[in-house]
Amino acid sequence: MLHWLKHYRRELLAGDISAGLVVAMMMIPQGTAYALVAGLPPVVGIYASILPPIIYALFGSSMTQSVGPMAIISLMTATVIGPLAPAGSALAGVLAAQLALISGAVLLLCGVLRMGFLANFFSRPVMSGFTVGSALVIAFDQLHTLLGAELPHLHAPSAAMGVTALLLLVLSKQYLAGLLKRCGMPAGVADIAAKLAPMLVVLGGIVLMATTDLAAMGVRTTGTIPGGLPHLNLASSSAHWKPLLQPGLLIGFIIFLMSMSAAQSLALKRNEKLVSNHELIGLGAANVASALTGGFPVTGSLSRSAVNFAAGANTPLASLITAALLACALMAPTGWLSLLPLPVLAATIIVAVLGLLELGILRTAWQYDRGDVLAWGATCLGVLVLGVEAGVVVGVALSMGTLIWRASRPHIAVLGRIAGTEHFRNVERYPAETRPELLVLRIDANLFFGNMEAVAERIECELATHASARHLVLVMTAVSSIDTSALYAMSELNQSLKRRGIGLHLAEVKGPVLDRLRNSELLRELNGRLFLSTAIACDHLQTAKDVA
Repeated sequence: MLHWLKHYRRELLAGDISAGLVVAMMMIPQGTAYALVAGLPPVVGIYASILPPIIYALFGSSMTQSVGPMAIISLMTATVIGPLAPAGSALAGVLAAQLALISGAVLLLCGVLRMGFLANFFSRPVMSGFTVGSALVIAFDQLHTLLGAELPHLHAPSAAMGVTALLLLVLSKQYLAGLLKRCGMPAGVADIAAKLAPMLVVLGGIVLMATTDLAAMGVRTTGTIPGGLPHLNLASSSAHWKPLLQPGLLIGFIIFLMSMSAAQSLALKRNEKLVSNHELIGLGAANVASALTGGFPVTGSLSRSAVNFAAGANTPLASLITAALLACALMAPTGWLSLLPLPVLAATIIVAVLGLLELGILRTAWQYDRGDVLAWGATCLGVLVLGVEAGVVVGVALSMGTLIWRASRPHIAVLGRIAGTEHFRNVERYPAETRPELLVLRIDANLFFGNMEAVAERIECELATHASARHLVLVMTAVSSIDTSALYAMSELNQSLKRRGIGLHLAEVKGPVLDRLRNSELLRELNGRLFLSTAIACDHLQTAKDVA
């Protein structure tokens, strides 16, 4: 906070005020809706939108990140506490706060230990599959609220209100911005106005409930929304710490991934640099703050952060203004919020989460790497069939499994010389010259216990294909490390080639690798030589053959 506050300029204030106002108007329907997704009273969503963004502004590194409730984290919260407490009960609120505390503590610890690199272990296709699966689960779960009864039955007044709200939200999302622009409204203002459509639909629903007999006809509302600021919450359930621990770890992990995804996309637009370890600390502190004020796990929201950015946010002051406005809304009379119809809230949730169904990454992966498509589909199916927590585990396992599978099958190229040059290239891609007595292979990966067997098999396969080769040159330009298992395998290869009368030569070995090899027996027993470059190796071996 001291950094951005120290360099704050007066001309930034107008943008921060406008963004703070716009996001506050979004947060009232969003916060209450996501609290319902989490199985909590609607006001809890507003509680979770006041202190957490203030605390994040103190420690986070993003200038425009909007921290608060988010659909997928709300779903995960409901999945965890649902079997332990009835939805909307006091115990559910206590457990949700404990879950936020556990997630926050984990994030804080990871930040202190500088473990921001963990964000790299969840690939983009897997993350997309998890998001799509979670969005479909949330949308399906809201259908009974939208229609006022369990499927396939429906409550006609509730269904009419819910479906109408859904259509209005979909149409406004698709066409309102363009319509406003054609009416002469500036493009930026029109885009922001279209984003506020959910607030207008919610207000329309409240007006209908206040001026008609829909309540008497059975249309359900949020009920009483207690006024006043959230109090310090130190309640806990000692019997539930253990069952909440593992889900809290998973939720903390997803909080970090979701937030980093949102923050990075906006940081690129502003040419800013995010510090992942600061993000961990900021998000951890925000979740602890949410727990202490009766909230539930929170994270950075991509859609809300994008609105914050588009509305003119320049610094975290915009989030502070949003929090202040929400606090004022709770301190003012809240009777009007009690008339908020649940079918309308369900419609806002469905439209919001279906906006997460971005399938562009699936098309890209289909054209680029079918393995990523499989990971996307398996993660999405895991969420739909096995549940959100299991879907996270499937996603992490697939990300790590894909990494290990690819590392265990390194690319190895047979090299030849480009005529008239000192350049050596893959003979399958370039018209390169080779010599029958010389086999040159480039290994394009680090050598470790997981891939050395595949490397040895490929070398033997190429030696069998090039039966007349008397020298094997391994080009090590892409090898940055060789572990102990690979070192033993290299020594065994060296002895095997020696028995067959084939020399083993190493070219272009990197300095750090060479430093470690000098402490081993391999270089002293090498059945060949160490060369500075591939060209020098081939020239020397050719000259030696000609002399012989």
